[in-house]
Order: sequence, then C-alpha cells, then structure tokens
Amino acid sequence: MLLKGWQQAALVCSPLACRSSPARSPSISVLSDRATHATAGSPPGPPVRSGLRHAAGSIPPSGLVLLAIGSYQLGAAIAKGLFASLGPGGAVFLRVGFASVVLLALGRPRLRGHDRLAYGAATLFGLALAGMNFAFFAALDRIPLGTAVTLEFVGPLGVAVVGSRRRLDLLWVLLAAAGVAALAPWGGSGLDPVGVGLALLAGCFWAGYILLGVRVGRVFERGTGLALAMGVAAVVLAPVGIAGGGGDLLQPNLLVAGLGVALLASVVPYSLELEALRRMPASVFAILLSSDPAIAALVGFLALGETLGLRALGAIALVTAAAVGSARYGARSPGE
Repeated sequence: MLLKGWQQAALVCSPLACRSSPARSPSISVLSDRATHATAGSPPGPPVRSGLRHAAGSIPPSGLVLLAIGSYQLGAAIAKGLFASLGPGGAVFLRVGFASVVLLALGRPRLRGHDRLAYGAATLFGLALAGMNFAFFAALDRIPLGTAVTLEFVGPLGVAVVGSRRRLDLLWVLLAAAGVAALAPWGGSGLDPVGVGLALLAGCFWAGYILLGVRVGRVFERGTGLALAMGVAAVVLAPVGIAGGGGDLLQPNLLVAGLGVALLASVVPYSLELEALRRMPASVFAILLSSDPAIAALVGFLALGETLGLRALGAIALVTAAAVGSARYGARSPGE
C-alpha cells in the first residue's frame, strides 16, 4: 500500500494525538492515524506542502480527504503496473526508497543524540514498515486492489477494538470477520489463497506498525523516528528489490514512475489530509477514512480494469461498515 510511513501510525505526539483523552476508545486515533503520523513528521512549511495547501484552500475538507485517499490508491495502482518490469519487490523498493529520500529532504530530522532503546524501537518500526509494504505489494500481484485493501484494513480495525470494554464494539468485530470470511479462498471466491494470506499478513504488520508508532513517537521528536524507520525499511528491502528488478531499476522511465508512486502515496495525501484536519473534526475525518476499501475498489476498476463480484463487494461493504461504526461510536467514551 501507500508508503504508510507518511500516513499510518497512531498517537505519535501530534496535535490530534495530544487532544485525545486517555479515557477514549482508540478507534479515532487508529482510524485517523494517517494524518496523525503525517503531523508528527511534518517539517515547518516545506514548499510542496505549502503549495498544495494553497491550492486546496477552495476545496471542502471532506473533498480533501477523499482526494487524499484517491491519490494514495492511484499510487498503488501505478505501482501494480510496474510489477511486469520490476516485480513486487522492485516496485516496493523504489517506493520506499524514494519516499525515504523525500522525507529526509523535506523534514531534515535530527538523527543523533538518542539512546540504544530508542534506536531499537525505530529499527523495529522500520522492519514493520518494510514487512507491511512488501506483503501488501506481493498480495497485489495476486488479488485485486480493492480486495487487498479490504483484507489489510482489518489490521488497524483490530487495533481499534482490541482492549475495548464496550459491548457495541463486538458488532464491529463480527462485521469485519464476516467480510474477511466472504473473501476467504474457498466456496467459489476465485481468489488466490496466497494473495489473501499476504494481504492479511500486511494487516498484521500494519497493526504492529501502529503500536510501535506509539513508542517511537514518544522517544523521538517530530519526524525523526519515521525518517530512521524509513531508512531501515529501504535497506531491508534493497536485496528483495534488486533481486526482483535487477538492472531495470536503473531505467529512467521506471525511476520516474517509482518517484510518482512515492509522491502520490506520500507527499500529496499527507498534505491534503493535514489541511483537511485543520478544518474538520477528527471523528468525521476518521469516518471518511473508512471509505478506503471502497475507493480502492473503484480505483482498481478504473485504473486497472479489475472487476469484483457481488461477494467481494459485499465483503467491502461489511468491512467498511465495521470501520465506520468503530470510528463513529468509538469516538465517545461511555461517560461522555
């Protein structure tokens, strides 16, 4: 998926996270983790972000969120188009590598002056980032974009409801479980079982990434931890990328496409979501993010010609309903 390094970690010392009451359900924090992490990693006024913010001023905030999701999924679709030349490994290496360079260039983080435990947390963070992206790209090579995003989305949704004491949250778990069961590679679903497993594995890495993001956000200031993690991920993915892409990694047209993927899946949505969060409540933002699987299915159809059957569409509806419910009704603690 996206280079989720820009978009997806929870409670990473951003303004949104600092406003979250400890008594609240984690649903909002997790389902709106994209902008949370983007805020934590944002440099003071980089030119790209400032330009996009100016251009986005006339667009309603809900439109900005949907554009950000669409940009992210378009980046994933373009990355899938690189598989024929580079394989999933080569494509994900270009994506993570370019995003790492962009993050270091715009953020200029301070990388020194931390203890061994802090660097260890950042390293684990980077390993989760690498595993999440590679598993997702490998899944994309076998199953449609909308299906892969739906299955992967179970990861953050699980983090949102695990540990909850609210009986209502059991409903969201059951809805998500029903959606995953509908996509299971049996009973005529026609899905590649390895692809389904890889998408679920990506969701597990995503959940781990969110939880590790809490630790990293506490011990590093602003985007330093993310920059370190991105560098770790790029190094870890380099052997896989070189093995998959070989000499084609140096072809100018593929390098340009890889840079485009990194921008579409990081800088553009990062900027749009930050601007949207300035103009709308976090709870509404989280609910809009729950449309991710549906928008992924639409982009997959328009950009890749991937058609989904009624069973897959029903599964997307179930998982989306679970995410909306978790965000909407988990936003308030029982006493509020």
